[in-house]
Amino acid sequence: MKKLTIALSVLSVLILCARTNAQTTKSQYEIVRRIHLPETAWWDYPSLDAATGRLFVSRGTMVQVVNVKTGKLVATIPNTEGVHGIALAEDLNKGFISDGADSSVTVFNLKTLQVIGTIQVTGRDPDAILYDPFTHRVFTCNGRSGNSTVIDARTDKVIGTIKLSGSPEFSATDGQGRIYINIEDNSQVDEINPRTMKIENVWPLAPGEHPSGLAIDAKRHILFSTCHNKLMVVMNALNGKVMTTLPIGERVDGAAFDPVLRRAFSSNGQGTLTVVQEEGKDKFTVLEQFPTQLGARTITIDVKTHHLFLPTAEFNPPAAPTAEHPHPRPTMKPNSFTVLEVAPLK
Repeated sequence: MKKLTIALSVLSVLILCARTNAQTTKSQYEIVRRIHLPETAWWDYPSLDAATGRLFVSRGTMVQVVNVKTGKLVATIPNTEGVHGIALAEDLNKGFISDGADSSVTVFNLKTLQVIGTIQVTGRDPDAILYDPFTHRVFTCNGRSGNSTVIDARTDKVIGTIKLSGSPEFSATDGQGRIYINIEDNSQVDEINPRTMKIENVWPLAPGEHPSGLAIDAKRHILFSTCHNKLMVVMNALNGKVMTTLPIGERVDGAAFDPVLRRAFSSNGQGTLTVVQEEGKDKFTVLEQFPTQLGARTITIDVKTHHLFLPTAEFNPPAAPTAEHPHPRPTMKPNSFTVLEVAPLK
């Protein structure tokens, strides 16, 4: 009985310590600002130009441009029907916008924000879009045609089409002659040679399923693929070996990487941000599931300040399902669209 009493006393102390630690453990991030923007249009991928401090937010038929220092809307780039993403070619002073609804790319001047022209892609529904500084080429992810249109960013001319292994979702470049594209429908990664415009390798993401966001540690050749079965797959970008998997939240659509802090992020539409730390060459740890806001599913990062930006809004309850619309989307509440600015604690 005495031994049992001592054991129970020790157990009680351990439980108390665990509770105390859980209560005193603080988040390493905080929401430092909510940038409210007009319009009730839906959104997709944001992009940030760290050199100018401008945040580009895709909004259905336009791109809203925000000065991140002041949090003010400074310009709107119009007529980008079904916009998904914005690729920034800072060395060429150009931006490229994927217009999914009319299968085109809008080109604009990064300084003046004036539209330069429009390029018709060689596929349907360009979704994510990537600028590769190694080749000075732009690569679109044409979701409904399973291919990528290649554009010479210096001349704004289409120079090729790459047939992919499935439906592309997001892409990343190592800036050294390799491009990676998440293939959503068959859960794999295509490695592309941007010079030859050919697939070099196709690597399975199992146990990850239906990947969406993709981020890269280019220095250490590591890919972070966020998948819809609530896993982040960490992959060796040189040989396609799955190094490990980590738990993330539901409804993920984005990923980002901080090369200085060596942290990968998964933006989860359920209202959380998964923060993953590179501990060493082959060790990765989930630091926290930081609470954001329902709908905050896409993300971009300012690598200079380490601040993260996640667009979202408040919603009305969805309408009742019908035969014509079995999965109705909820409508956005007026004047509720906001960009969450998340920063590491000092």
